[in-house]
Amino acid sequence: MQPFSTPDLIALAWFVGIWAGYAALIELSPYGRGGLNWQMDRYREIWVRRMLEREMRMMDMQIMASLQNGTAFFASTTLLAIGGALTLLRSSDDLLAVVAVLPFGAPTSRVQWEAKTIGLAVILIYAFFKFSWSYRLFNYVAILFGATPHAAEKDTAEAQAHVIRTTRLFTSAGRHFNRGQRAFFFALAYLGWFISPWVLMVTTAAAVIVIWARQFISDAQHAMLSEVGRGGS
Repeated sequence: MQPFSTPDLIALAWFVGIWAGYAALIELSPYGRGGLNWQMDRYREIWVRRMLEREMRMMDMQIMASLQNGTAFFASTTLLAIGGALTLLRSSDDLLAVVAVLPFGAPTSRVQWEAKTIGLAVILIYAFFKFSWSYRLFNYVAILFGATPHAAEKDTAEAQAHVIRTTRLFTSAGRHFNRGQRAFFFALAYLGWFISPWVLMVTTAAAVIVIWARQFISDAQHAMLSEVGRGGS
C-alpha cells in the first residue's frame, strides 16, 4: 500500500513544480530582469562604484552591518521554526484529531502526518542553509568593502576589478537570501497539505501569486521603475 494517495502525489508534484518553475523564471529567464530583485542587483553595483569615490566609508559599513543583522535574524528564526516542526512529530495523535474535524480536512494516517512533518522540516532546513550562507557571504562582502582601494585610485584597473568582484559576491549574497525567503513563503504554503492535497494546491498557487506580485506589480517595483525612468530622462 502506498503511503500517499494519488491526489497527494499530484499536489506534491504541483508544489515542487511551481516552486522550481518560479525560481527558474526569476533567476534564469530574461523575464526575471523586470523584477525587483534584478533592480536591486543593479543598485548594488551602483553602490559599490559610488563607495569607491568616497574616502570616508563608515556609512557603507553601517549599512552592511544592518544587512548582516537582518540575515542573522532570519537564520535564527528558521532554527526556531525547525524546532517547532520537529515538535509536531511528538504531538501527531492530538493534531490528527484536530485536522479530522476541519471542514476541508482529509483523512490522514500517522505515517502520512509524520512524512509531511519531515518534509516541512526539510524545507526549513533548506531555508536555514540559504540564510546562513548568505550571512557568511555578507561577511565576505564586508571584508571586500574594507579592502576597497582609496578614492585616488578609483580609475585604476585594480579598482575597477575590485568593483566587479565585490558586486558579484554582493549579488550572490542577496540571491541566497532571496532563496531563503522564498523557502519561507513556500513553507507556509506547504502547511495546506496538513489539511488536504487540494488545499495544498490552492495555498501553493496563492503563495506564488503573492511573491510574483511583489516582484513585478508592487508599489516598490513601480517606485524603482519610476526612479529609473526619471534618471534617464
